[in-house]
Amino acid sequence: MHIFQVGAGSGGMVVLDLLCRDDRVKALTLVEPDDYKPHNVVRHYFPPSAVGGNKATLAARWVAERRPDIRIRTLIVDLLDPNFRSRFAECVAECDIGVCAVDNEPAKFRFDSLMRTAGKPWTLGEVLSGGIGGWVHRFTPGGACYGCVASHLRREIPTDNSPPPDYSAPGGPVHETTIPASKASINAIASLHACATLDLFEGLPTGGDFTSLLMTLRRVPGVFDEAYRPHRFRIARNPDCLICRPVAETPPKEDLDVALDQALARLGGE
Repeated sequence: MHIFQVGAGSGGMVVLDLLCRDDRVKALTLVEPDDYKPHNVVRHYFPPSAVGGNKATLAARWVAERRPDIRIRTLIVDLLDPNFRSRFAECVAECDIGVCAVDNEPAKFRFDSLMRTAGKPWTLGEVLSGGIGGWVHRFTPGGACYGCVASHLRREIPTDNSPPPDYSAPGGPVHETTIPASKASINAIASLHACATLDLFEGLPTGGDFTSLLMTLRRVPGVFDEAYRPHRFRIARNPDCLICRPVAETPPKEDLDVALDQALARLGGE
């Protein structure tokens, strides 16, 4: 099994560590441009002495110490760098499963495009603001794309006249939006992310028993009624999705305007 993973942050490293302990994993391609900074130490596996090093290099060393038999390739570059588009496409073509562990929308859409073009399954984990819960998504060839999922979940969220929420914050804006998640919350969601990825190792039918799993970790009045409650969503591919519908079909100008508004709204909620 060859994994193509983007992101080796506090959550990404948890996923990577758990997956690489599975003896079915034989190769890893890791994309991570960032360096390890002092504020990362409290939520990361790497020691304070590693500050200043590149996360991809540190992650590769971590994996090699535990699984010296795994072939590791690191790309210390931003997934959005246009100069590496063809290189990324080559790497994805060689992999079996993709793992997305980044926290910005443009990178998620780019990862989705790479995986769909290559016809490869992939997973995504997202920790909600303040660590109140998180999402785990599984994408399979021919199924819903990230655009389909983001659009569907956004429609399911009741909103008010406050600034528009990110689709991954059910119930609308919450006061904890600027509060970072605890290491425990990050580990909990990242572990579920790893489990969902391991399920794909078994070749589950398209979509499995869910496309998106929301796990609550705290009770938040007006947002989550209960802590530790899972919510499963089966999301079908949307034939009107502006992201994955056939390229030959040119969307009307008004649809492009809607897509632009939606993209700006998502970015504005970050």
